[in-house]
Amino acid sequence: MEVSINKDGKKTLVKIVGRLDTTNVADFEKEIAPMMIDPEGDMELDCSELDYISSSGLRIFLKLQKCMPEAGGKLVLSNMKSEIKEVFDMTGFTSIFTIE
Repeated sequence: MEVSINKDGKKTLVKIVGRLDTTNVADFEKEIAPMMIDPEGDMELDCSELDYISSSGLRIFLKLQKCMPEAGGKLVLSNMKSEIKEVFDMTGFTSIFTIE
């Protein structure tokens, strides 16, 4: 898994490449920890190159979703592959997140 983080004013773009599962979710959480502790503005998670997400990955997404509105920001998931979207549909997460 690779993560790139780019800030553009009050918006942060986080691109996830590869698999997000139990083997690397701790690394992902370390990368985004500053944004979870002190979120600034809106965040977009670009999922165009996310190939797999496990329940531990979904849990981190959910933690992000909870902290963003508390800080006045918004979380958007974008460019989701159909197989990843299917996981969100099956778990009911589609109704929790803003997916573009």
